[in-house]
Amino acid sequence: MAGRACPWAQDEALQQVLMSDWSVSFTSLYNLLRARLCPYFYVCAAQFSVLFRAAGLAGSAVPTAAIVPTTRGLREAMRSEGIEFSLPLLEESRTRKQKNPESLETETASGLGEGSTVEDAGEPAPSDDDDDGSFSWLEEMGVQDKVKKPDTISIQLRKEKQEVQVDHRPESLVLVRGSNTFTLLNFLISCRSLVAVAGPQAGLPPTLLAPVAFRGGTLQTLKARTVSGRARVQGGFEDVFSLELLGPVLPHTLHALTLLLGPAQRGSFRALLSPHEPSAAFNTCPAPPQECVPQDLPPCGLHPKTLEQLSQCPTLGKSSLRLLEMKDYCYTWKA
Repeated sequence: MAGRACPWAQDEALQQVLMSDWSVSFTSLYNLLRARLCPYFYVCAAQFSVLFRAAGLAGSAVPTAAIVPTTRGLREAMRSEGIEFSLPLLEESRTRKQKNPESLETETASGLGEGSTVEDAGEPAPSDDDDDGSFSWLEEMGVQDKVKKPDTISIQLRKEKQEVQVDHRPESLVLVRGSNTFTLLNFLISCRSLVAVAGPQAGLPPTLLAPVAFRGGTLQTLKARTVSGRARVQGGFEDVFSLELLGPVLPHTLHALTLLLGPAQRGSFRALLSPHEPSAAFNTCPAPPQECVPQDLPPCGLHPKTLEQLSQCPTLGKSSLRLLEMKDYCYTWKA
């Protein structure tokens, strides 16, 4: 293996061994999730990421899995395997457009930049009024025989165009609930697009990230760096200290840091956050509004206050925190 940057890239036997071991680890994590001994975990693949949540997390009474970004091909493959799912962000934008189309169109047009178009900037939420091929409104007007109706192929092409418009965007987030998460597990294990075919990750299974130990997992630490300096304030200068953390900062880690820094900094600190943009859509609530209620969770090895926070219904939608500041033990934040 010496002198070869990616020895597994061209070794199919080695790739099969790696994938076999990875499947065992993946299944181990899912079983811990179903037993509510793991609150959540991530599957970070080359083309998309998956967030599995245990029942009781984010206000959902059943296990959930969110996938983003997705493509029409991936969604069709999931449908063919019998996996039931929804597109909550797309459905939300369609509902909002139907309720107030004029204000949404004005908002979209005002947010255009140079060289942009309304189609580029707007929500990909075309109307579905005629998706079923119904033209009863023509009959009501008495002109059904005088107007040329689009054929079945044209209707199907329009549907496909609407679905392709959301590919690779936050609106393409796919939500799987309940027992369908187990079907998704088997689908992902056998999914060919799960493994990259080129680049530094070629031939390697996806990365699994979890807040608890699991079979085949290794304990990793974040990279930390401290910086000190002096800042000008009214009446002179004061010492300023900062702590920089690099790596996959998981949700429970961020909350644990706030619990540490609050009393340690006497109720005053500021945190600048750099989120992984494709994962921002995971802040979408996985439960329907009528079912979104906080649930009790077992300890899972996490701080009770952290579990209480994770059980709350998300409110950020497809945005994420950028700034978190505490003054006199009171929080303010910006998304």
